[in-house]
Amino acid sequence: MEWVGGCHCGAIRYVASGEPQHHAICHCDDCRRWSGAPMMGWIAFPQDAVTIDGEPATYASSEFGSRNFCAACGTGLFYRNARMLPGIIDIQSGTLDRPGDAAPQAQIMVKDRLEWAPTIAALPAFALYPGMDG
Repeated sequence: MEWVGGCHCGAIRYVASGEPQHHAICHCDDCRRWSGAPMMGWIAFPQDAVTIDGEPATYASSEFGSRNFCAACGTGLFYRNARMLPGIIDIQSGTLDRPGDAAPQAQIMVKDRLEWAPTIAALPAFALYPGMDG
């Protein structure tokens, strides 16, 4: 199977081949601050199973971890950590062209999960922004 995706502006595209090693929702402080979102999805593949078209910028987010993003539009794309995840590239699953094809199997770093996150399913849900016509 091929997993295809890219950044918001299209300057960077990628293809991951085969089955992912995992797909998890991460609640860590580092991912939250990097993304500006309360949680992030990460889908992992062996580095040699991923081809990248375009040149992502790199930010060293920790001593061992680096995050890649599009310098043109700012979309976060990849995470690598040779110490914790040798040979693995984590892809932000929200950047897949078909993100609904891969349901997460776990939540990780729940020690950092925002207090309200477990109750999100109980919130009112709207098909569109409230007050917008379809």
